[in-house]
Amino acid sequence: MDGDTGMTTRSISQTVTVTWDFPVTFTHGLFAPVNRVLVDTLCRLNEPRRHKALVFIDGHVASKRAELSAEVSAYFAAHAEKIELAMEPQVVPGGEAVKNNFTLVECFMRLMLERHMDRQSFIIIVGGGAVMDAVGLAAALVHRGLRQVRVPTTVLGQNDAGVGVKNGVNFLGGKNAVGTFAPPFAVLNDFEFLLTLPQRDWLCGVAEAWKVAIIRDRQFFDWLSDNAVKFPARDAAAMEQLVYRCAEEHLEHIRTNGDPFEYGRARPLDFGHWSAHKLELMSKFSVSHGEAVAFGVLLDSCYAREQGWISREDYATIERGLRASGFPLWHEEALMRDSAGHLEIFAGIRDFREHLGGELCVTFPRGIGARFEMHEIDLPMMELCLKELRETR
Repeated sequence: MDGDTGMTTRSISQTVTVTWDFPVTFTHGLFAPVNRVLVDTLCRLNEPRRHKALVFIDGHVASKRAELSAEVSAYFAAHAEKIELAMEPQVVPGGEAVKNNFTLVECFMRLMLERHMDRQSFIIIVGGGAVMDAVGLAAALVHRGLRQVRVPTTVLGQNDAGVGVKNGVNFLGGKNAVGTFAPPFAVLNDFEFLLTLPQRDWLCGVAEAWKVAIIRDRQFFDWLSDNAVKFPARDAAAMEQLVYRCAEEHLEHIRTNGDPFEYGRARPLDFGHWSAHKLELMSKFSVSHGEAVAFGVLLDSCYAREQGWISREDYATIERGLRASGFPLWHEEALMRDSAGHLEIFAGIRDFREHLGGELCVTFPRGIGARFEMHEIDLPMMELCLKELRETR
């Protein structure tokens, strides 16, 4: 009995297992009418209906391919017996700006509801990681989740952000402070989109490849080291191989780590990101995400070297590889101090701790191709690493 209330305390224990199934397909010319990847993807559950879709296109992509909206409309017209557009494709702001304006998320939700998109309709997002994040968040909130098909158009989107299960926007100064976990219905990677990227965006996702190779795959690390100079040279074959292998590593981690929605404390795929996210914010996003990740990976690798977790030779290979890949390895913002004289970048550790639920858990390499988690960071040693990066820039 429960005290003097006369009531009995009872509980029902339960475990619910949910299986998520989403293909990640690599192709060329996705919206060419003869390419059946999109229509077959939308119809892959063999449901007896004509599937309705609302298409959002990143404004940056639309500016490079003025004919893209017409191509999308023509594709749906060519397969009208199976799929239809809810309205003409919608061009939306691209880049980090779309993640810094929550009003846009509300606008996306309003449009989805006005067009009567239901839980069997599709939201197709064509764009970079920021647009996928913002439109994806809106789609995840409407009717508690619409089906999302991601069509990433950047290297970062195709090999990392677009193939994961997260979305989110920046809020109250916090990077991805508001968001959800929402596995997509499918991810369709069209390599042709990458060929028109400006150089900075072309390289952006290369940092994520170094990140995942250092903590997961020595063979991939060695391949990156051998081919680093090909990425700034815009070697299409090398980049296509990088995108595929990095996406494969990312998906393998999501599938096998036992914590796809990050309920625990460890977030291995955020290696190097505690400082990267803070650096982006401190620079008011003049430092791109890829540049910030390259910096963060090198900084934490330097710290790992000083702790004896990786060899000096391996650290030197990481530094040479990131430099050869076209990244600036120093940003003056990293040594900015607040009014009390504290390094502002170390606030990224606090933000990381709060994001994880109160206890710090930062991934570091333990040799190349392996990792482990630490719950404390020696700040004086990390500051020495910062100063070394400045001196060796």
